[in-house]
This record gives sequence, C-alpha cells and structure tokens, in this order.
Amino acid sequence: MGILSGDSLAGLVQIPSWHVVLAGLTAFVVVAIVVNVLAQILFRDPNQPPVVFHWIPVLGSAVSYGMDPYKFFEDNRKKFGDVFTFVLLGRKMTVALGPKGNDFILNAKLSDVSAEDAYHHLTTPVFGKGVVYDCPNHRLMEQKKFAKSALTVQAFRTYVPAIVEEARKYWLKSPQFFGGDSNRASGNAHLLTAMPELTIFTASRTLQGKQIRAKFDESFADLYHDLDRGFTPLHFVFPNIPIPATFRRDAAQKKVSDTYMELIRERRQSGDFSEMDIINTFLKEAIYKDGVRMTDREIANMQIGILMGGQHTSAATSTWALLHIGADPKLQEALYREQIEVCGEDLPELTYENLQSMPLLNATIRETLRMHMPLHSLMRKVRNNLTIEGTHYVVPKGNYVMAAPGVPMIDSNYFTDPMTFRPSRWDEVKNEIKVDANADKATISKGASSPYLPFGAGRHRCIGEQFAFVQLGTILTMFIREFTWTLPEGRGVPKPDYTSMVTLPSEPTNIIWTRRQIAKK
Repeated sequence: MGILSGDSLAGLVQIPSWHVVLAGLTAFVVVAIVVNVLAQILFRDPNQPPVVFHWIPVLGSAVSYGMDPYKFFEDNRKKFGDVFTFVLLGRKMTVALGPKGNDFILNAKLSDVSAEDAYHHLTTPVFGKGVVYDCPNHRLMEQKKFAKSALTVQAFRTYVPAIVEEARKYWLKSPQFFGGDSNRASGNAHLLTAMPELTIFTASRTLQGKQIRAKFDESFADLYHDLDRGFTPLHFVFPNIPIPATFRRDAAQKKVSDTYMELIRERRQSGDFSEMDIINTFLKEAIYKDGVRMTDREIANMQIGILMGGQHTSAATSTWALLHIGADPKLQEALYREQIEVCGEDLPELTYENLQSMPLLNATIRETLRMHMPLHSLMRKVRNNLTIEGTHYVVPKGNYVMAAPGVPMIDSNYFTDPMTFRPSRWDEVKNEIKVDANADKATISKGASSPYLPFGAGRHRCIGEQFAFVQLGTILTMFIREFTWTLPEGRGVPKPDYTSMVTLPSEPTNIIWTRRQIAKK
C-alpha cells in the first residue's frame, strides 16, 4: 500500500458536468421559490400591512413596480386599500397612498423615519462627504437655510435676464436649433438632448455664477453627466458595484469637487464676494448654530448637490411642458398672446415681474407638474416600530415606508378628468386643494395632506420651488417668443418612462420648430 499522490486524488474526484451544476442551481431556485411562497401564505403577520404576492425572493415586485409605478400602486390599492407592503430587491417597502399617506410619511417624526438612512448610500458617492444625506438631519436643515438665503426676489430679478441670455446663446450654438446659423428658420430638436443641457447651463449661470458657467463650455457638462449616471436603481441597491459607470462617477465627483475648491480658493484669496450667487452665500454665511463652519470641501460638495438637485427635475418638467404645448396649438397661441398683453406688442426684454403677471404660463407649469410628478416615489427608512394612523398595522424598524405624491395628482377624486392636460383648471388658486365639480378648478396648499405636492412636503420639502418657477417660466416664455412648434405628424405626447430615477417621456421627444416673425426683427 502506498500513499495517494495529489494526481491520484484528482483522478478519484470527478468534477460535475455542466448539466449536473445546472440541475443543482435549478433545484436551489425552485426550493427558494417554494419556501418564499409558503412563507407568504402560512406566516403572514396580521399586525403588519398585507404584502404584495411575489414569486421570486429578493427580487420581489421590482419588475412590475419599475415598469409602471402608478399602475402598480393602483392595482394593489384595489386589492389592499391605501396601505400595503411590497418587496423591492430585498427591501420591504410599505406604501401609504393618498393625501393621508403623504402626510403620514412626509410629516412623520424624525425619530421614527429617516430620509438620510434611506438615501445616503446613493447620494454620498455623487455629492460627496458631509452634505445633504451624509450628515445629521439638523445639519442638513441648516445647509438648506444657507442655500435658501440666496433664493430671494432680489436674486430672481437678476436671474431672469441671465436665463434669457443663456437661452439665446444655446439656441445659436446648439445643432438642435440654429447650429451657428442665425438665419435658420426651422428645424427638428430632440428635447431629451436639448433640455438637460439648457437647464444645467441656466442653473449654473444663475445659481453659481459666470465663472462656473464658463467651465461648462469645456468638459464640465460631461462630468455632470457621469455623476448623473450614479443615480440608477442598480446603484441604489449596490452603490459601489465595480462597473464602468461607478468608476466614472467617482472620478467625476473628485474632479467637479476639486474645480469648485479651486474657485473657492480664488474667491477667498481675492476677498471678492460681490457676485450674487450661492457659492458666495455659503462662503459668507455657512456657520452652523453651534459655531462650526462648513469646510471648503463641504461647500464644494454642496454645490454639486444644489445643481444636480434641481437640474434633473427641471429638465424633465420643461420637456413635458414643451411636448404638451406643442400638441395644443390653441394653448401655444394663447400663451403667446398673454405675453403680448403683459409685456407689450413689441415684446421688450423679459423681467421677473412679467413672469408673475402671466397666469396661463404659471398654470401650464402647475399642470405639467400635476400630470408628471418628477419623482414618483419618496422613501424613508423606519427607525422605530411605526403604527400607521387609523389602522392596527405596525411597520417594523428597519423596513421602509414609501409615499407617492403623484398618485392623488392624477386621481379623479381630487381632479376632474385627471389624465387630460388642462391648465384652465388652475384659474382659481386658494389656500388648499379643492375640486369644484362644476367649474373644475383646483387650488394649492403646501401642507403634507394636500393632494398636490409636486415639491414634496415636511422637513425635506424642496427649497427650490420659487427658483424652479423662475427658471421654467423664463425658458418656456423664451421658447414661446422665439418659436412655434408641433410634434411629429401622427404622434401625440409620449408615455412616461420610469426606468430612470426621474420620470421622463419615452421616445420620441422631437419637436418640429419654426421661428416666429417677431424673433427675426
């Protein structure tokens, strides 16, 4: 008898063939599915909200939710009511629909639910350390106050002419429009290309000043595009997954933050804080209540968050608005006539006060936001067992709760004929949403229990609402002055595409534009 050599052992151990491995994997999957189904049937906790049935563990309802969140919400509301739970890539999400659901989640106590716990792993690699959701909530609230101090009427008055100038420059240079030919009279523009570019150019110029805006003429816009690709459902689950998009995101974050740092150093060295922009506001005022000053790196990172926070939503909203206006020639002409009535027959340079005097323009923006809420879902992570008001249900600590403010905005219980784009429903604006069944007029409230919450509610309500109306109003006004446009023949307004973090139109999003005679003078 001898000792078996390594080669001899290898000869005795037979490696399973591929079909044996496949059979084993199949058996594992089948067992996992069976166990998952039995757990849902046999071990349902009556004290927790009903769970949407799903076959595959971990994946849960991710596919049906991701394809069309509003259909998913409506289908399950019919089965379970306004409160139910579904599994989203291993996370249990309890949805609370309707105005009461919005109020329950968005106005919940900080000790019970946390936006920071829900989002920090997604946003921190993009924005950077020490800001937004990568800091305690009381710090974030103070950061928002610093930013809000720059969003004043005085600032808005300077922003309007700056946005006008940027729009004209963009049209002249962009191949979507004049392409350098100032005499070009008509063309075809792809809005999903044009509007993200135009909104980031106008936002950077107004909010952050000429120096930062100038950098977008080089490679800065591409870097922001790489940052944008860090906001995907995949990154929400696996924030540091080693794929090219992640590597580009991380490189872009460092480069953009370093660029802001360079500008901050220049301003500190020169002592010139005269320009009315948010960077200077932070340099002068960003001292917390406890006396701690924001570091320059945190200020730099905050600029990324400020610019990206509104750019996504404004680009989407302006795209939807232009599509709806293009599909309705009567509305388009009415918006043009409104400008002439407010500004004068020769359409002099636009002012902030002009925008406030155009009710149809502002109603068109409100109606766009109503039908196309940019963010279809808002999440919070549960910090303590949370009892859902008016029920016996308890959401366990560690689960998530989800509000869907867009659901009541397209609900016939609150808006007559909700899937019809009709700005006239906003003719009367009062202190709270009501629907007049005879006149079909709805009004706005900022309370979390309102059916109309395009900017959210509660402590995380968007501080950029007024700026959004200035930016969107100015851009739309200039489009209406410069062009008439239609959608391609035989095509209506596209359906929503929910595959990105912000609700965008599905393809195609082209408009056929022609310059107005007034613009050629």
